[in-house]
Amino acid sequence: MLKPKQMSKVLLTGHKDVLEPTIEMLHDLHALHIEEYVEEDYFHIGTPLSGADEGSKKLLKLRSIASFLGIKKPYPKPINARQLSSELEEKLETLGDVVSGKLERKSQIEADLKDAQTGMYEIEVFSGIPVNFDLCTGYETLHVFAGTVRKGADVLAGLTGITDEYQFVTGNTGVFILAVPVKYREQVAELLAEYEFGEVKIPAISGTPDDLISELKSRQDSLAKDIASLSSEIDSVKTEYEDFILASEELLSIETQKKEVPLVFATSEHAFVIDGWIPDDEFETVRSKVEEATDNRVYVMKVEEPVDEASVPIEYDNPKIVKPMEAVMNLYARPRYYEIDPTTFVFIAFPLFYGLILGDIGYALILLGISLYGRSKLHGEGWNSLFTVLIYCNIVTLFFGILYGEFLGFALAGHVIEGHHVAGLIPGWETIPFFTGLGGEHITYPIHRTHLVTTLLVVTLLIGVIHINIGLIAGFRNVLTKHGMKAAVLEKAAWIVLQVGIFLLLFGMMGVVTSMVPGAVVFALAVIMLVAGEGGTAIMEIPSILSNVLSYSRLLAVGLSSIGIATAVNTMSGMMFDSGGLFIVVAALIFILGHALNTALSIIAPGLHALRLQYVEFFTKFYEGGGRIYNPFGYKRIYTED
Repeated sequence: MLKPKQMSKVLLTGHKDVLEPTIEMLHDLHALHIEEYVEEDYFHIGTPLSGADEGSKKLLKLRSIASFLGIKKPYPKPINARQLSSELEEKLETLGDVVSGKLERKSQIEADLKDAQTGMYEIEVFSGIPVNFDLCTGYETLHVFAGTVRKGADVLAGLTGITDEYQFVTGNTGVFILAVPVKYREQVAELLAEYEFGEVKIPAISGTPDDLISELKSRQDSLAKDIASLSSEIDSVKTEYEDFILASEELLSIETQKKEVPLVFATSEHAFVIDGWIPDDEFETVRSKVEEATDNRVYVMKVEEPVDEASVPIEYDNPKIVKPMEAVMNLYARPRYYEIDPTTFVFIAFPLFYGLILGDIGYALILLGISLYGRSKLHGEGWNSLFTVLIYCNIVTLFFGILYGEFLGFALAGHVIEGHHVAGLIPGWETIPFFTGLGGEHITYPIHRTHLVTTLLVVTLLIGVIHINIGLIAGFRNVLTKHGMKAAVLEKAAWIVLQVGIFLLLFGMMGVVTSMVPGAVVFALAVIMLVAGEGGTAIMEIPSILSNVLSYSRLLAVGLSSIGIATAVNTMSGMMFDSGGLFIVVAALIFILGHALNTALSIIAPGLHALRLQYVEFFTKFYEGGGRIYNPFGYKRIYTED
């Protein structure tokens, strides 16, 4: 549980005649992590099995079809693989023809629509001009200008000084068409240049602008209807073939995987060798199954020689209840083979810190409901892990909500503040006093966080000390395994000794112990040990132990900020409600929207801060990470079954 699965390096050797049954069995067992062979003198890289190219082409075709149809991945009832295989060829061919025709039709409609949109863009600028475009070109004695001039420019006034032989028409957009005899072209061009003339190209099309615009709009509407009709047809094809496509893609992926896997094997003229890793507890099963499938013509053996631990693939070995937390670990890194796997620590600490921060019955129930609903609707390993982690966190939040007696920022139990009694949300439930805590604060049930800040601050710092030292103890074990006792004592135990020295110094200053000398001696010893183990830079790192512990104060601070937001929402909505009338509606809106916002923050803030305490304050004491992912040869079927 605190270590990754123990792995065995294995070699499988056999005659090429039994390569296919070997691959079939290894694929079914889904246990062998195969190492890719690097070609050397005698052996060479294997070649794919027959049919690999054809299978790859089918898979590519099917994925293209799935992309075109917009196939998503629901979780239907699995289809029998043998039955699917028998009808795959014919059905895929039919589906390909149907999709090809619709794809071609879609491309043509989209091209026509683009042409219509381009034409509309070119013609719209001439809107309102009652001139057929045919009349604007093809003259030897006339020159036609089309475009715009700067605002306020009087083109007609300028033309009177040149000629009265012209035709000038303008439209709705400021664009004009001007026709003048060719002999005046240069003079008119100079005049228009003075008016900052911007030429607009006259479309090479027949018809007046307004008539053409009307035709193009009708054309666009017709094409839009064609697209809608085609989309409906595509949806029908999608509905009819969706299960087939998903199952066929899985089937072809499996077959392609099997046929292409020899590319990572070592082969000679008659033999093959497979190099890989198998979990220790599965080795005997793999060996017996492979030998049985090949009539003992494949030899499976463990490699007993020392191996580089960095090359060992890592598979978690956690109980089912802890497994969702592996997603949190994967966000950081998998452990190395020699390291302690901290997933169990995270399973305990992450929900605990989350619940300590949030600690509200109302928010816990809301988030539990969201988590349970999300897990039922969004499938897949990632979603399942995420929502399960949220469920764990909010179960703990519910516990602390009961301990704190809080519901959406309201105190459930009546209590006394500065001599004044404040009623709780539940009539008749009163706060029970126990004893006096730090700074004269009263320890009660429920625990009122806002009235117990000093005591709770010390509690969170003590939690930090415990959490950090668990990390140091784990680090001691890791260093002991890798580098020996001396390094473990000087690099990890020294930090524990340093903390003992700091506490003895504090107790001496507070008068708990008679002298500060023992604390100073222990502190100096710890510094000497750290310098011997980590060098002079250890002195610069000594303050970090204090900053790490102080960082755990966020367990209280972030929770108080959440209470502050909830209280503000409750106060504002209460004031509006007391005003009566329409303000009651405003009060309801403030209450709902305010707590909805705080609910969203209640997912993000406690999660991020609890995660930060794992990754920064805890992991840095012992955890390197960076292990290789264990990726066994095989396929986890979803859409097909044998």
